Amino acid sequence: MKMAAMASAFALPVAAIFYCHPQNPVRAAEATLAKKHGATGQRTVDWPIYGGEPANDHYSALTQINRKNVGKLRVAWTFDTHEKGGLQTSPLIVGRTLYGYTPTQKVIAVDAATGKLIWTFDSGVVGTQPSRGLTFWREGNESRLFAGVMNFLYALDPATGQPIATFGEGGRVDLRKQLRGDYQQQSIALTSPGVIYKDLIIVGGRNPETHPAPPGDIRAFDVRTGALRWSFHTIPHPGEEGYNTWPPDAWKKSGAANNWPGMTVDVQRGIVYAPTGSAVFDFYGADRIGDDLYANTLLALDATTGKRIWHFQGVHHDIWDRDFPSPPTLVTLKRNGKSVDALAQTTKQGFVYVFDRVTGKPLFPIEEKPYPQSDVPGEVTSPTQPLPVAPEPFGRQILTQGMLTDRTPEAHQFALDKFKTFRSAGQFIPFTADVLTIIFPGFDGGAEWGGSALDPATGVLYVNENEMAWLGGLIPTQTGGTAGEQTYRNLCSVCHGAHREGAPPAFPALIGIDKRQSDRDIALTIHQGKGRMPGFPNVVDAQMQSLLDYLKSTETVSANAVADKREMSAAATDTKKIGEENTAGAASYQAHCAICHGDHLEGIGSSFPALLGIGNRTTSQQTLEIIHKGRGRMPGFPALRDPELASLLEYMGVSATGSLPSVDVAANTNSDEMRYQFTGYRKFLDQDGYPAISPPWGTLNAIDLNTGKYLWKIPFGEYPELAALGMKNTGSENYGGPVVTASGLLFIGATVFDKKIHAFDSHTGQLLWEAPLPYAGTATPATYMVDGKQYIVIAAGGGKDPKSSSGGDYVAFALP
Repeated sequence: MKMAAMASAFALPVAAIFYCHPQNPVRAAEATLAKKHGATGQRTVDWPIYGGEPANDHYSALTQINRKNVGKLRVAWTFDTHEKGGLQTSPLIVGRTLYGYTPTQKVIAVDAATGKLIWTFDSGVVGTQPSRGLTFWREGNESRLFAGVMNFLYALDPATGQPIATFGEGGRVDLRKQLRGDYQQQSIALTSPGVIYKDLIIVGGRNPETHPAPPGDIRAFDVRTGALRWSFHTIPHPGEEGYNTWPPDAWKKSGAANNWPGMTVDVQRGIVYAPTGSAVFDFYGADRIGDDLYANTLLALDATTGKRIWHFQGVHHDIWDRDFPSPPTLVTLKRNGKSVDALAQTTKQGFVYVFDRVTGKPLFPIEEKPYPQSDVPGEVTSPTQPLPVAPEPFGRQILTQGMLTDRTPEAHQFALDKFKTFRSAGQFIPFTADVLTIIFPGFDGGAEWGGSALDPATGVLYVNENEMAWLGGLIPTQTGGTAGEQTYRNLCSVCHGAHREGAPPAFPALIGIDKRQSDRDIALTIHQGKGRMPGFPNVVDAQMQSLLDYLKSTETVSANAVADKREMSAAATDTKKIGEENTAGAASYQAHCAICHGDHLEGIGSSFPALLGIGNRTTSQQTLEIIHKGRGRMPGFPALRDPELASLLEYMGVSATGSLPSVDVAANTNSDEMRYQFTGYRKFLDQDGYPAISPPWGTLNAIDLNTGKYLWKIPFGEYPELAALGMKNTGSENYGGPVVTASGLLFIGATVFDKKIHAFDSHTGQLLWEAPLPYAGTATPATYMVDGKQYIVIAAGGGKDPKSSSGGDYVAFALP
């Protein structure tokens, strides 16, 4: 389906496609599956596995809640963890008990019919990473609940929540051990749950995206003892297949290529499917020349031994952070009249790859397409990348001038002015050191960690996606500076920017952080990580102190740097220290701006944006217009004129001339392998913080994997304030996946800004029901039955909308 056809898919007559006749064979297949899955006549039906079933298809055979009565759903119970910070947990339900996490990674058990707390397990470890699910194991009279808390894997008694002392060391395994070197210097967190095969729990882990990072080994532990049973090296050792796709000795120092999204197990065949992410450093690979197997790879491993069966590398020598974002989904499809056991793997790029899950043979052709080579010294990109011929991508693949926002004439002009300074040429275009490159879909997808749902009766895959444009580029790594500044460049600048300006709200500015947090709190965050930030336990003693000193130092800004091109500059000139030399500008700032934007341009939380680095984000003319006319809750200051205005602009690092020194990347003769660093994550937004591209900004898709054709595609999510002005169904960012039922319903929360849970007709995409949540439900829901009543439950914690608060609630819905 070409782009024009994809656009028309918003109005596909899908009722005709799915045959609404009572004798529809689809309905008959659904009824057969309901019996097969044991949902008919039972009073208790579990959701015992992350993803619902071993196939990770997010499917339930329950039919009590159906398309006719779904509109009658009401809140059955809620459980408030009384913590803030957000939740991404898809809970497990076994018998009458629901197992989940709190935002600080305490493990909880509540009555699945009432929401009453049964027990809480507090490990004493301060949890700061996402916790997307748990793992339940049972054999005979034995059962265990496995929970990841930071770098530890705990085995708990499901009845009491107490650690099982015979597992590992006092009930837990430290995942930092048995990787490489001093384990206390390693950074790993189990953010997605492990998977079970017989008496093994198989895990991956989250690693840093910069050096130093441990290797992303996939490991299997004995469920009873915690002993390591096997380990697969995603960065191959000498003599292992794939070793020659890296430089020699890469296994000693390269890091990541890790399985952070989780895995799927074919229980009957004993195969575990593990998708991996990129190797460090994410955006410049001069120290890892080659294809870098098994980074960005879908691995099929023997679940008993860890031996490789087959693999598919989705991105060769990744420099775009194109990790596989979720576990694959197992499905049986029809091909040439025969059944084929297959799997479907979605990607951040908006692709769906479909394979025979036994042999790894693609069920739709995959072509190696040529792409330009990098012109950045030291970098050697792959000449080709693999693209599926079908299904067509579920996200737009290249941003053009005709796709810029028309939300308002001012927003369009703002976006156009910015767009003309960027490079936009589609997928797999290498970053340069002289202009920012548009990444579309962005670094958060396309598809994301919530994964897809699949109806096994029809072979239809349901996937929600983000359709946001992001920006990225490279700048020469500066030499010299303090030890703390060098540590910041190596570990922090990839997210928080070369000048600590951040990209709020996703990546906060660090200027003035010492005014908001103590040294102890900052050091704790560096060691343990927080949210999407991994921990860096190797930063200790003098290195930690020098980094703290740098974070507390006075930032320098360039007086002649403008717009985004400042970050492309090899050398900044005429620097002035804030508050020292430009006393007139500092006085004007304190008089007019500091009350909202902070004494040091650092902003105040999500209410008042940081102004540090504003010269990177707006031109002098745009800044002048905001100062004179105001915006949002900010009043205008039309009386501010030169020379005071010029001093204020200079103080904030905004150029009055727009001049920029040229950059000659070839002249950079730094012999160090890592000669370039990333400019930092940024979304392409308009002046009011909305996407600078035309809608949809998020979609929900139904794809028939038998044919590769789209059945329907709809915008998913909206901004309430825009909807109130008549701009509805724009789509929005969304995180957390869907659940599909045999009764033809698709349940999903996910939307960041409207804070709702939704039910769609899985056959047509029609919205049938929605309900408000206390916080955005950025987690995958679950459905189950207790005492003959079916429930839909979702974790609602928010945390991604800077204008809204976060929390940690579980909300269950049922029919009256």
